[in-house]
Amino acid sequence: MQQARDALRGRWGLAVAGSLIYFILGALIQCIPQVGWIGGLIIGGPLLLGLVGFFLAISRKQETNLSQLFDGFQNFVRALITYILMVLFIILWAFLFIIPGIVAALSYSQSFFLLSENPKMEGLDLLRKSKSLMRGNRWKLFCLFWRFFGWFLLCLLSLGIGFLWLMPYVQTSLARFYDDLSGRDNPLVPEGGLGQPSQP
Repeated sequence: MQQARDALRGRWGLAVAGSLIYFILGALIQCIPQVGWIGGLIIGGPLLLGLVGFFLAISRKQETNLSQLFDGFQNFVRALITYILMVLFIILWAFLFIIPGIVAALSYSQSFFLLSENPKMEGLDLLRKSKSLMRGNRWKLFCLFWRFFGWFLLCLLSLGIGFLWLMPYVQTSLARFYDDLSGRDNPLVPEGGLGQPSQP
């Protein structure tokens, strides 16, 4: 979280604008009568991929701009398939009970970070790789989310306005979590060296 705050220093305006655009686009699609949920499912993957790439660049203090939010559409098919598979598996696990659903969500949480760095990886490979990376780290990520709970309550008290700042804070922290998890910050681990598909 401290690393996220450091990365956001001087770039809060850009991060807030990116979060707002992502939220507005998602909300507009969902508001379409009768077919909004289908539209949300179709563009959810590409939008999420663009958002992940945008905040990875911010967290790494790289040059970025708002147009990067739409870069996910350049890899539309893989983003769509990965998103559908991830949502499907999480829902199926959630049918067993809420806790397996939460565990599944944590296990697959790195899928779009991996896709952002490995655009040719297939959906199932991404989910397997994310699950492999998260083995032994799910509790760590859960605790990271829990640390934002107090901020979440404060945002509710602000009539939701605070979420414009909380979302960039969370997304940048998640990007830093991914880099720590994948070993990107470790000079002994080659960049992209963890991106190979794992065996089923």
